[in-house]
This record gives sequence, C-alpha cells and structure tokens, in this order.
Amino acid sequence: MFSKWQSKRKLKGYIKRGLKLPPDIRLIGIPDFGSEPYLIEIGSHVLISNKVTFINHDGGTWVFRNRPKYGTTIKYGKIIIRDNCFIGFRATILPGVTIGPNSVVGACSLVSHDVPPDTVVCGVPARAICGVDEYAEKCRCKYPAWNSRMKKDKQGELCRLLSHEA
Repeated sequence: MFSKWQSKRKLKGYIKRGLKLPPDIRLIGIPDFGSEPYLIEIGSHVLISNKVTFINHDGGTWVFRNRPKYGTTIKYGKIIIRDNCFIGFRATILPGVTIGPNSVVGACSLVSHDVPPDTVVCGVPARAICGVDEYAEKCRCKYPAWNSRMKKDKQGELCRLLSHEA
C-alpha cells in the first residue's frame, strides 16, 4: 500500500511522462496509467476508482517479431475517456478503446472495445448491460436515498436503512 506521499510521487511521475489530467478529475487511489501515459486522454468530471489499469500497448507482438514480415509490427493505442464517466474498481482498459461520455464501467471489467455514450458495461470482456438512464432508475428504486442524517452519521444511518432489507 502506498503512503499519501508515495501516491503523489507516483502520480507526478505519470504527469512527468505526459499524462494530462483535467482539474475536475476524481481519483480513488492512483490508477496504473501504464508505460505510455501520454497515450491517455481523460475528459472532464471523470471518477476513476482504485486499482484501475490502463494498458496502452500489447506486448504479444513479441511472439512474431522475429519473423521478417512482422519484424517492425507493434500494437499501441490511445485510450480515451470522454466527459462524465465512472470507471469501477479494478477495471482494465486495453489499447485503442474510447469510453463514450456519460458511461459507467463496472468493477473488475475488461474493456477491450469502445463503449458507446450513455452506456453501462461490465464483465470480462465488458459488454453493455443497460443505458445510464435505466441504471439510474434501478439505483433510485432499489437503494436508500441520501438524507440529512447521513451527514452526521453515515455509517449508522446506512446500517439502519439497510437493516430493513434483511
């Protein structure tokens, strides 16, 4: 586990290597921005959870680079996250992927293809499961709403509200 100082140092290292972060990004922990952080574009109002991994290249080309026809073949790709997205815990995003605006990537997902705007994806490989509006409605109906008591005692209030579900 990194200390706060080590995390800031790690993030500064990515920025020094070309990572550009918008001022309103929210990071839960420091993601692994890969060996080519300059190939990552992140839009405004994006939340990236802990242990997210960005893979900007595919080292699998090593296997056939000794063949004359493929000696100079490489596989690198930009990763683009558009505005107003959420990337869940331990998600992995592969080279060449664009995540459309207003999208959600579920925890532990492997994103190998572009995510359309306003879409929720999850799984290995990640697949669309619903639209953001449908997800919002499911959350509103299934889970307790934020209330003023949570500001004083979030833990106590959530335990009280969720104990009624048992």
